[in-house]
Amino acid sequence: MSKARKALASARILLDTGDTDGATNRAYYAMFDATKAALSWAGVGGEPNQHKSHGGLISSFGQHIVQPGHLPAEFGRSLNRVQDLRLTADYLAEPVPPDKAKWAIQEADTFVEGISRLLTRPKAPGA
Repeated sequence: MSKARKALASARILLDTGDTDGATNRAYYAMFDATKAALSWAGVGGEPNQHKSHGGLISSFGQHIVQPGHLPAEFGRSLNRVQDLRLTADYLAEPVPPDKAKWAIQEADTFVEGISRLLTRPKAPGA
């Protein structure tokens, strides 16, 4: 979770300097690192290269965190939407508009805080 919090702080700094693409990227990676922590809490993802793609990691999050009801479905939708926006930031010529970058940071903040609360609960069954 330390990496997630650092990425979120970096996202805010980048947005403040006008780097909307960088801010969006860091917001997504805050969520990415929090996702890995949540999966570890659930007893999933301890093996190297278990999640070989971002899509695989997101799918595992849905399967092991959202579907069992550990977090609301909105967390999965948010992760997918911010990942889509990160792809725009990283691979398209047009920069992410400031309002969308700010939205991504807000989503990441909610996501990271939700995962932080999840991690204070007893381990998931079978973890």
